[in-house]
Amino acid sequence: MYRTLGAAALTIALWSTAARAQLTIRLARLPQSTPAGATVYVAGSFNSWNPAAPGYALSRAADGSWSLTLPDSVRGPVEFKLTLGSWETVETTAAGADVANRAIAIPKSGAIAAEVTVAGWRDGRQPAPRAHTASRSVAIASDSFAIPQLGRSRRVWIYLPPGYANSGARYPVIYMADGQNVFDEATSFSGEWGVDETIDSLVARGAKGAIVVAVDHGGTRRLDEYDPWRATNPRYGGGEGEAYTRFLVETLKPWIDARYRTVPDREHTAIAGSSMGGLISLYAALTRPQVFGSAGVFSCACWIARDSVYALARRARPATGPAPRLYFVVGGAETADDEPVHDQEAIVQILRDGGWPAASIRALVAEDGKHAEWFWRREFPAAYQWLVGGGGR
Repeated sequence: MYRTLGAAALTIALWSTAARAQLTIRLARLPQSTPAGATVYVAGSFNSWNPAAPGYALSRAADGSWSLTLPDSVRGPVEFKLTLGSWETVETTAAGADVANRAIAIPKSGAIAAEVTVAGWRDGRQPAPRAHTASRSVAIASDSFAIPQLGRSRRVWIYLPPGYANSGARYPVIYMADGQNVFDEATSFSGEWGVDETIDSLVARGAKGAIVVAVDHGGTRRLDEYDPWRATNPRYGGGEGEAYTRFLVETLKPWIDARYRTVPDREHTAIAGSSMGGLISLYAALTRPQVFGSAGVFSCACWIARDSVYALARRARPATGPAPRLYFVVGGAETADDEPVHDQEAIVQILRDGGWPAASIRALVAEDGKHAEWFWRREFPAAYQWLVGGGGR
């Protein structure tokens, strides 16, 4: 069920109002499988997902429970998991299966507690390698593509649609963030989008295809590269998004256009991503509308730079240039206080108030949607058809 504009146990309790927001994570008891003397850590979006980050170990209380209060500077939507100090000893289900990230939104004021339950831990052995799921239409364009704007390099994937080898046609291009999660289960963090299988299936049913270029995220530099603005809280980094956008526009796109049969104009060039990848996709479309004619913005992590994102939307005026087509989708169950939904609705309203053509914006709220790859994979086919529409010419 959608609203449109025109796992692990987690119990949340609000405490008395305080001057600044804080989250206390409480674990009533440890699983029986916990080794004697083990230390339990919290790894999350607020500490670069470090499974043994100093200062993020739970302490044992007099009643035998375990807890940790995050720094009061950590606020907004966060995700986390519990570990015993490594990803080889991360929490699991009772059957040993992976669990989804815990997600919660810390309010701007007041204290909040998350009562968590852990059913088990990985046994510390390296998990068996996962099978590769990328289709034969996917290739590695470069294992170490230079990003001169940032002085580093990155793996770049490319998907060529059915018929590319023999048709002689030219195709639109979608540039996607978080390349590890786009095509291949073996390289994904918590599941892949299945973009290759999705487009193959759509083409088999009569749709025209598109080339997809996916760039791996920068690991510990992901927040830096996907956020154009330096965060007030140093834990969130940021500030490299403009340079990353220049890399896409000035370096990667010309290289792709020179080597593959693309339709290089803005009407046939899209950009898409989720969470922080959604943020940089929105930024790129609004600041480079002459390059990106459309953008897929999945579950935008706008909270990390809310004021700056809103200000950018206010400055984006179709009267001063072409208006890219924007496809927004967010899950209604992403966080406790609905902030991602509110952000999406606010940005869409700002754009419309500024004269954005109604037909150029598609905004959906999927009531059951969560901040997870399975959700974005499910929503991708509709987004693809809206953004790409046609295909080769």
